[in-house]
Amino acid sequence: MTTTTTLAQVYSEHPIQLRDIIPLDFNSIRSVPDSHVWPISDDFSSDHQLLVPIIDLKDPNAVKLAGHACETWGAFQVINHGIHLNLLEEVESEARRLFSLPTQTKMKALREPAGATGYGQARISPFFPNYMWHEGFTIMDSPTDHARALWPTDSARFCDVIERYQKQMKVLAEKLTDLILESLAIFREDLNWDVGSPSTALQLNSYPPCPNPNRAMGLAPHTDTSFLTILHQGSTSGLQIFKQGAGWISVLPVSGALAVNVGDLLHILTNARFPSVLHRAVLNQEGSHRLSVAYFYGLPIDCRVSPLLKLLDSGESPRYRPVTVKEYVDIKSKNFKEPLTSIRI
Repeated sequence: MTTTTTLAQVYSEHPIQLRDIIPLDFNSIRSVPDSHVWPISDDFSSDHQLLVPIIDLKDPNAVKLAGHACETWGAFQVINHGIHLNLLEEVESEARRLFSLPTQTKMKALREPAGATGYGQARISPFFPNYMWHEGFTIMDSPTDHARALWPTDSARFCDVIERYQKQMKVLAEKLTDLILESLAIFREDLNWDVGSPSTALQLNSYPPCPNPNRAMGLAPHTDTSFLTILHQGSTSGLQIFKQGAGWISVLPVSGALAVNVGDLLHILTNARFPSVLHRAVLNQEGSHRLSVAYFYGLPIDCRVSPLLKLLDSGESPRYRPVTVKEYVDIKSKNFKEPLTSIRI
């Protein structure tokens, strides 16, 4: 009997040093330390009319609109997505409760060097010369063990909210995947994805108030390894995407909307027709504590991904060689900034 490799097990093969896991004690900081200072960014878009598309899932043209948004932006916001506002508020409230705990309590759920879940800095931290003004909490499958470390006698509420959110996000992610595939005239049955369960992760993000937000970075520019990512960013702006020819554009919060972005695996599948959008989180100027919740939806870890031949124009060649999800995660864990170059034909 063969055992299925999990995303957590793949990451365990790429341990991170503790210095890149333990966040700053933000409550004790009165100025931005040199280790967290970033150059001031001036490559913002000057075109304030540029807005990330908002797609209503009840719109009869949602399929066409989603495909166009993925191709031209690599991202969109979605409304009428079926996730109740109450649940979005609950998960944000539980995230705030977690990150408001004393530092010594949060450290009880610290991510292990070879671990993939728990409390800590962003997993991308080792690939940048400066640290980010960020603390996170990663969940894959059940949150129970780490939740009990934080709340020995009162973890049920957190676990209940997180598990309900995971279930509903998975449903929405599959709905969006089918929508995007339909825009390409591709159907799930055409793909060899029946080799296990989707690889998913839930990431709670905290961006504490910063004494000098212009000198720090919430989350450094990166693309997602996932097939697609769904982000609840609350009411405080911070997410920005990079649009070629325009620069950095803020994804302004829309009440009840969720932000969706194309990940590397979807980029490979479409032979780069859909850009895996570069994005970052900047700190807000108001000094408020910003939270966001990201759901990463990936393909089964043993799934083989390659450009779909039926999507290629006449005379067009595949840009990437076939790669399993596990192999691609391995590649990006070693070559974070240019992983796609490693599989380019």
